[in-house]
Amino acid sequence: MVTAIAIVPVDAGVRRAYAGAMTRIAVVGAGIIGLSAAKALRGRGADVVVYESGAPGGGQSAGESRIFRHAHDDARLAAFARRSRAKWRGWSEEFGRRLISPGDAVAIGAGVEDKLALLEQAADAPAARLDADGLADRMPLLAAYSGPAMLDADGGAIHTLVAIDALSDALSADLVADHVLSVRQLGAGTAEIRTGTGIDTFDHVVLCAGRGTAPLARGAGLDLPVELSAHVRVGFAVRNPADAPLPTLQDGSGAFGETGIYAAPAEDDHRYSVGLGETTPVSPDGRLEDPAGLERLAARTAEYVRRALPGLDPEPLSHVHCFVTTLPWGDDGVGIWSAGPVTAVAGHNLFKLAPALGEALAETALTGAVPELLRPASRLGAARQ
Repeated sequence: MVTAIAIVPVDAGVRRAYAGAMTRIAVVGAGIIGLSAAKALRGRGADVVVYESGAPGGGQSAGESRIFRHAHDDARLAAFARRSRAKWRGWSEEFGRRLISPGDAVAIGAGVEDKLALLEQAADAPAARLDADGLADRMPLLAAYSGPAMLDADGGAIHTLVAIDALSDALSADLVADHVLSVRQLGAGTAEIRTGTGIDTFDHVVLCAGRGTAPLARGAGLDLPVELSAHVRVGFAVRNPADAPLPTLQDGSGAFGETGIYAAPAEDDHRYSVGLGETTPVSPDGRLEDPAGLERLAARTAEYVRRALPGLDPEPLSHVHCFVTTLPWGDDGVGIWSAGPVTAVAGHNLFKLAPALGEALAETALTGAVPELLRPASRLGAARQ
């Protein structure tokens, strides 16, 4: 069960009086990245305010699960994911709650051999090939398939609701219910935030606002090359839930009529969420260019389930719609931009990287230097030639 977190306005003058000489930092956005950054900042002694206009985790972090995987086309990102996995493990111990399932991650398709080689060289993550029998045993939901397959034995499904709940609870005193209209740099190395109900100044502002990050950053002098689109994940019932935890699935094979499929079980393994790799375009003003696009993607997802996942009831149970923010160098691209007292993060498929990204954002805000790996010029997440 997810605990409801009350977000109450906090008078800025009162907070400043208690802050003393501590660095005052605002985090805009209480999705998984914003909460991770706030946790890391507070752990380093900063006085933190987290602004969120809706429920924590209700934007691009929405849904019951995400895939944790190490396999990427960029060896540096695979190693960064490995670092993040260790921090997820630490969070689980700290919160006393399992945040990533022990069900592992399965991938099928032509890219398996490259992924296995990359993991062996870059991430030191336990992974192995699966033959047809091993795949059928490990992934009982899947129809018969005899092509390349692998198991990422330290991957699994991130229990997103549990993670957001645990972080929100730990940071409840720092959450402020308000929407941020603008961020701008002031003199003397400070930044101003204007919200729906007030004005405040901070030593640093960290922007983790999903689709709202780029517009706010632009007003503060940072130009983020974010491409905006929208996608849908569809939830289905597991026909015969078993005692063993289900793995996540990435299907790049095309054997069942689609490529770029990603899917993950809910915490109770009774539901399974499936999404296509495709998205539908969003105009610069935030409007879906094709209003029926998400409906068509959802219908294709259900058809894929009928063909590829007979272990699921193909009648949709739920839909999660959210915006996608990608960078020009790849679907897994991520970067941190910083100028003076303002820092912003952007990218896609970031949930699994949240603990390590939070630490990097905290380091940037407190030292003024973006870790080299996460500078835009490094193009982290791009396929390496």
